Amino acid sequence: MDLNLGYLWAMPTKTPQLISNNMSEYRRFYQEGSIIFLTIVTCNRQQIFSDEKNINLLRQVTANVKLEMPFEILGAVILPNHLHFLWQLPPNNGNYSKRVGRLKALFTKSFKQENNLIQEVSQSRKKHRESNIWQRRFWDHHIRNEQDFEQHLNYIHYNPVKHHLVSCPHFWQYSSFNLWVKKGVYSSQWACICDQNQAKIPDFRSINHNFGE
Repeated sequence: MDLNLGYLWAMPTKTPQLISNNMSEYRRFYQEGSIIFLTIVTCNRQQIFSDEKNINLLRQVTANVKLEMPFEILGAVILPNHLHFLWQLPPNNGNYSKRVGRLKALFTKSFKQENNLIQEVSQSRKKHRESNIWQRRFWDHHIRNEQDFEQHLNYIHYNPVKHHLVSCPHFWQYSSFNLWVKKGVYSSQWACICDQNQAKIPDFRSINHNFGE
């Protein structure tokens, strides 16, 4: 599948920065204008997004974060206990950690207000100004080239099948799959077993990491 997205791989004009985010000297690499694959997981794998109301809340919060700190969502999937994104950052601001932190904070605030929750938070989480909604960290990967982008986009869209939530990608409504079908990049029958089709299962062995799940 040729995505024909070569225009995305223009090199940034500024030197990448190495920035500490004060998490036990954990450092992330920021490159302006880059594309980032993200995995964000709920605290203790809570099935928060098995409720469509919370999915809609997440979408609203994400839209608000995009208004505050612009970026483009090239791919996304919402699973009951984790999220995957492909974000393209603007050329003048590559700090995706700040955007993820803002998304988590806004969702946590809205989620508690919607559900009238007052949750007990551990001392460690209080120290780091965290709630019991999200795992403390998130997982990231910088997209290197068009093939790398295609592999991660495929992974996002196949993820609901991998986790046995649906039999085919087109059945999962909480992903960007159908948007890419409308663009003509995917067939609606991609990795599909409907009508006794013999699905071609995507091969992710060339990606040397575990996607942060």
